Amino acid sequence: MKISIITVCYNSASTIEKTIQSVASQRYQNIEYIIVDGNSKDNTIDIIKKYENNITKWISEPDKGLYDAMNKGLALATGDLIGILNSDDTFYSVNVIEEIAKFHENNNIDASVGNIIQHKEDGKVVRMYSSKFWSPEKLRIGFMPPHPSIFFERKLFSKFGNYELGFKIGADYELITRFFLKNNISWKYSNITTTAMLVGGLSSSGSSSYKLITKEIQKALKMNQLEFSPFKIKMRFFWKIIGFLKK
Repeated sequence: MKISIITVCYNSASTIEKTIQSVASQRYQNIEYIIVDGNSKDNTIDIIKKYENNITKWISEPDKGLYDAMNKGLALATGDLIGILNSDDTFYSVNVIEEIAKFHENNNIDASVGNIIQHKEDGKVVRMYSSKFWSPEKLRIGFMPPHPSIFFERKLFSKFGNYELGFKIGADYELITRFFLKNNISWKYSNITTTAMLVGGLSSSGSSSYKLITKEIQKALKMNQLEFSPFKIKMRFFWKIIGFLKK
């Protein structure tokens, strides 16, 4: 089973070396590693060239943003499975891709969902983000599994489409909604912690971001003609606290 890992980046010189090293250190051998750079102006390209022997394909050219770059990566991918590894994140352990491959070989599914950890620059873990209690119906109230923990069969993108470019930070939410809820793909919780994510991504940076993603969650559900409660989506932070207290 070939697994394609896609990393998109732009001016990521401060973090991308660790990202590349985490892919290179995976014990699983059948990895296709693709990097899509948005024509970086720092020394990101120098770092990529340093590790060319560990990278299957890479391109550097202007793009229309994060999701356009992801779509370029999808166009280059030839693996059975697709995974996304952000340019400031790393795999949780050297066994992650091996565990993912075994899980998909043992389960006839379109996608697996797992866990990630979030950490500060000093390495201190601030959160374990788990998909254990997630289900597609929770997309209607604003909850998605952590995007980097999902591994998709590549055929899904040909069948149901790629990331929509009309979103600033919510195209991953829309794609997950389209795949899991609208088209009812088969999936299973893997209980694999796939990724160590540096705190401070596009969709986790303050109240203005919270308002924007709230708007884009509703847009994603409307695009897919799915019923939802705007009130529940706006109040999802409180439902999350209540769910945590119940556990």
